[in-house]
Formats: sequence, C-alpha cells, structure tokens
Amino acid sequence: DPETANNTYIEQIVASAKAAIDKAAEMGVTDPNRVGVGGHSYGAFMTANLLSHSRLFRAGFAESGAYNRTLTPFGFQNETRTFWDVPDLYARMSPFWHANQVKDPILLMHGEMDDNPGTFPIQSERFYMALKGFGATVRYVTFPYEAHGYAARETLLHVIAEKIAWFDKYVKNAPPRTSTAGAQGNQN
Repeated sequence: DPETANNTYIEQIVASAKAAIDKAAEMGVTDPNRVGVGGHSYGAFMTANLLSHSRLFRAGFAESGAYNRTLTPFGFQNETRTFWDVPDLYARMSPFWHANQVKDPILLMHGEMDDNPGTFPIQSERFYMALKGFGATVRYVTFPYEAHGYAARETLLHVIAEKIAWFDKYVKNAPPRTSTAGAQGNQN
C-alpha cells in the first residue's frame, strides 16, 4: 500500500540490497565481501540507512542527502503523513537517529548552497557530527557555490576523485573482515 509502504522501508531496502549482492555473487561478478554503496539526494538517504541498518557494504558515499527526517516534517518523497501523524516512523527512517550503528566508512558530500528544502547542508553537518561523536570512519566534503545538483566541472571532477579514493581505500583494498558481519543483513 503506497500509504504505508514506508512502515517497512528499512526491511525493504536491506532485503533488496542483500538480494542484489547475493545475485551478483551467484553470477560470479562480485565479491560479496567487497561491495560499496552510494547515492545522491534520496540515494544518499538510502545509503546512510543501509550503512546504519546492515553490514552488507564495506563503505559508502552519500551526496546531498537528508538524514534527519524530522527536519522534513510535512512529508518527503512518497511519504504523505506528517511527523505528527507518525513520529516513530520519522525517527526510524532517519539515519541520524541511528548514527551509533554505522560501523562501515561513509563519505559525506554536500553543496554549500543546496537549495532543495529537504536537503539543506545542515543535514550533512549534523549527521557528520553525530558520526564523529560515535567514532565512525567518516569524511565530510563541502562544495562552495554548489546547489543540490552540482554543476561546476571542478566540482564534478572533485566528486569523482573523492569516490575513487574512498572506495579504493575502504572497499577495493580493505583488509578482510575478521567476523561474519559482512555476510549478514540487519545488525540492530
């Protein structure tokens, strides 16, 4: 039901990610212990949720995301219920509220002039501070004069260089995991 689909959002994205990794491993095109995840805007939000609710990925990058859904209290994406209608849902879907559960490295990037009302830079700033407070491996990069969609050639090249360096370090060249956490989904 579109009205209540977000009630099982976390379970849906973790199960979907695990199914995709399992299928890619079955096809022989990936090492399931060396997979990264990333996205921009809603994709950044999904990335942060996957890293805070599973150990499926070795690292992630998140660009211009919304990590505290209480800062978008009148709905978001396909969620039409307000924060006051379903406060527990807004908390559950907010990676910020689960920053203490992020165990794998995350690269946050944000345009300093993000004009999207749901993804003002404060979203990344506060998520970064929460992650640092819990000792997570995190890097936060900002882009001056950039809005929600990055436009400058220099910025786009910088973003690519950051992603490659991050994934080279934390996915491609990461040491083997010492536990079975990499093969498991939800670790709550």
